[in-house]
Amino acid sequence: MSGKGQRIGYVRVSTIDQNAERQLEGVQLDRLFTDHASGKDTERPHLKALLAYARKGDTIVVHSMDRLARNVDDLRRMVQEQTRRGVRLQFIKENLLFTGEDSPMANLMLTVLGAVGQFERELIRERQREGIALAKQRGVYRGRKRALSPERIAELRARAHAGEKKARLAREFGISRETLYQYLRAAPATEAACSTS
Repeated sequence: MSGKGQRIGYVRVSTIDQNAERQLEGVQLDRLFTDHASGKDTERPHLKALLAYARKGDTIVVHSMDRLARNVDDLRRMVQEQTRRGVRLQFIKENLLFTGEDSPMANLMLTVLGAVGQFERELIRERQREGIALAKQRGVYRGRKRALSPERIAELRARAHAGEKKARLAREFGISRETLYQYLRAAPATEAACSTS
């Protein structure tokens, strides 16, 4: 094995009760790194340790693509970074081996992964747009609060100075209490500017 480099396994289990051993059961490995983290978790110390440990000629062995990366873009970037360093990546479930050599199949897979990543992002954006449109139809979409007109600001200030409850004013004017206080704090500055002009 010394001339060929090491076979290094990586296992990620999302909960404590998942059996880590099953992922690479029966696979011959020289070293194994295991993280207990969810797929979207960026803090995976053992993955970082594995990537720092792997050397040119080594093969990183993972049960499946979803165990290694948080999303398609993450997977594609990781595969490219490691194969450039001369580290191979093997995915057991998908029966794929990325070597960094100019293999048409591996290049096609990376291109497809890139396209899938773009497709995922477009779907998310489309769902957001559809969700906003539906919320607007139902009248529940707030979006960004519009700024009050100068007349409304003057009314708000006058009523606040007259002693009306600020929480009630904020509700009535459709603004947060923080926004209300910002309008009240800005009053002296704008009034001073108006009187000097």
